[in-house]
Amino acid sequence: MSNGADFPSVIELNVGGVLYTTTLKTLTSQPDSQLHAIFTGREPITKDIKNRYFLDRDGVLFRYILDFLRDGNVVLPECFRERERLKREAEKYLLHGLVESIFSESRNKPAGVITIGYRGSFQFGKDGLADVKFRKLSRILVCGKVDLCRSVFGETLNESRDPDHGQTERYTSRFFLKHSFLEQAFDMLIEQGFKLAGSCGSGTAGGAAELKPGVDAEENRWNHYNEFVFVRE
Repeated sequence: MSNGADFPSVIELNVGGVLYTTTLKTLTSQPDSQLHAIFTGREPITKDIKNRYFLDRDGVLFRYILDFLRDGNVVLPECFRERERLKREAEKYLLHGLVESIFSESRNKPAGVITIGYRGSFQFGKDGLADVKFRKLSRILVCGKVDLCRSVFGETLNESRDPDHGQTERYTSRFFLKHSFLEQAFDMLIEQGFKLAGSCGSGTAGGAAELKPGVDAEENRWNHYNEFVFVRE
C-alpha cells in the first residue's frame, strides 16, 4: 500500500493490464474523484510485481478517463460503442463531470429517422430435404439523411452506389452495409439512441413464376423483404 508522501510527479500505472504513464497533477485534477483520494494518500492502492501502481478496472477505457482528467472534457471517436461501459467507469471513479458529459452528448444528438431494409431467404440443405440451416441475406439497405447514417454506421457503411458523395444535407436510399448481420446494425442504432418505431415485411414468394438459371427453387420460395424504421427523438 502507498500513501501520499510516496507518490512521484510522474506516475506509472497498470490499469487492468494496460500500462499508462501520466503525472500526479493529472490524476489529482478532480478533487472529488476517487483518483484524487487515492493519489493524495486518502485511499490505499496496491502495486504490481514491477512496482507500478495497479488499478483493477477497464484498462482500455481508462484512456478516456485520462483525457477527461487532462482537459476537463472528452471527445469520443465516431461510432464509439462503449458509452455505457465508460459511464460505469466514470461513476466508479466518481468523475461526475464525465458522467454528465456522456449524458449531454447523448441528449444533444440530432433527431432523425433511419430505415433498415433487407431482402432475404433461408438456406436449405441439398434438395431441400434438411431443416432450415440459417437466414440468408443478400444485402442490408440503409435509407435516411446522409450525415445521420454516417454518424451511426461509420466505416461499416458502403457508399459506393451513392452518386453524390460530397453532399451531407440530403437524403439517400442507396447506402448499404459492408456486412450482413442484421442484429449488428440494430445494436449500432440502439447504442446511438434510436428506437424501433415500426416494421413491415412481405410474405414469402409463391414460387409459381419461372426461375432464372442457377436460382434454387426452395430458397426462391422463401424470398421476402422486410423494413425497420428507427427513430431518435
